[in-house]
Amino acid sequence: MSGTINKVILIGHTGDAVKMHYFEGGGAIGRFPLATNETYTNRTTGEKVSNTEWHNIVVRNKAAEICEKYLNKGDKVYIEGRLKTRKWQDEQGNDRYSTEIQCTDFTFLTPKAEGGAPGGMAAPAAAPQAAPAAKPAAPAPVEEDDDDLPF
Repeated sequence: MSGTINKVILIGHTGDAVKMHYFEGGGAIGRFPLATNETYTNRTTGEKVSNTEWHNIVVRNKAAEICEKYLNKGDKVYIEGRLKTRKWQDEQGNDRYSTEIQCTDFTFLTPKAEGGAPGGMAAPAAAPQAAPAAKPAAPAPVEEDDDDLPF
């Protein structure tokens, strides 16, 4: 195989609200932590062990604005993207590294009644400035709702 691939798929819970940064040219970037959990039983002791892994998620432009508006701390979300490691220097001049997930697609998984996010709705992270076309993950009953969802 001559090609390579850099793809990450995560389903987890947000650890905080989306932190936004807006640029002069109209672009935006949003960042939030995502927790994934692993639970297993220790074979020797028989006790249940739970590990939580934290991931730094980065989403851009219109998709970042959608995440800021509808994702709350604790919401469950499906994230698709790629790994990117950044190098930076701390106050003492030491080289530091941060690995992030550059989000390309996401789907809100928390039902609307449990949180602010519309359940089962998808939005591409690399969407143009117009509102992205969203598709329900499964057929949902038609509801008359006066919320201001962009999709």
